Amino acid sequence: MSKKALGLISALSANVIWAFMSIPLRLIKSYNAEQILYYRIITCFVICLIYIFAFNRTNLTHDIQGIKKLTPKNFRLTLMLIGLSGIFITLNWFAFIYVVNNINIKSAAFAYMVCPLITALGGYFILKENLSSLKFTAVGVAIVSIILLSTGSIKDTLWAVFTAFFYAFFLIIQRKIQGINKINMLFFQLIIATIIIIPLLILFPQPFPVDHVFWLSIITIAILFTILPLLLSLYALESLPSSTVGILIYINPVVAFSIAFFYFDESIKLNQVFAYLLLILAVLLFNYKILIQGFNKIRNHKLNKKVASLERSNT
Repeated sequence: MSKKALGLISALSANVIWAFMSIPLRLIKSYNAEQILYYRIITCFVICLIYIFAFNRTNLTHDIQGIKKLTPKNFRLTLMLIGLSGIFITLNWFAFIYVVNNINIKSAAFAYMVCPLITALGGYFILKENLSSLKFTAVGVAIVSIILLSTGSIKDTLWAVFTAFFYAFFLIIQRKIQGINKINMLFFQLIIATIIIIPLLILFPQPFPVDHVFWLSIITIAILFTILPLLLSLYALESLPSSTVGILIYINPVVAFSIAFFYFDESIKLNQVFAYLLLILAVLLFNYKILIQGFNKIRNHKLNKKVASLERSNT
């Protein structure tokens, strides 16, 4: 399997996993968003710290030395990009937690509808990534879908846009940072996130949770819904343009919308169903070339196996 195909599978897997995050978040809905964010970051940081110093110290040292050897200009640029990526992912986590537990899951899903547009267009204008006419058509289809779903509360829509903006620019920045081990990159970002929350914890102290449901949910969120999908996304960005990784985020709101309707019994309208079907069409159009290449490789592999089998039977 090619690296691009693995990258596509990684990006898809990350977004399917993220879509289910509303379930453990709703279990701790009684806690405020800041409290959940603080302990999510601290738990992720501790898990990464233990893993790196137990299994990944050599790679960490190698990456630190590699950053130090950069020219002064590239050194400052790399540190700035790492810092910005840590800030944007922290803000995205907070916004998402707040939207899920204080607004509704459909608004959280809507955020990840806006995000791919920002990522795709940002990749085009900022990173100079190529967008074919078919991909622009896919973006247009997605815009129509978003318009159909943006007729609700202005407040809800703004929160969704903020959540989307933070994650979109995290992806764009991440695409610019190459050559750093994925787990080390995540560790650097968690250091930034921890630096951000420590002053907040001191200035606005929160009571220490003792509820076992809270900690079970936080550990699940940290491992299954933070570390794993982020690593999958970072891997995907090594082989795919940020626009492609961004557009695949549309899988997230489709699954999240289904969870909101079937699991949490949130109301649904006919225009919302139509809008989400348009999203699926946008994803297929945007990734048409990769999907066709993958289909052709599978078909050719089967044909080669059949030919080889016939040759063996003839001999």
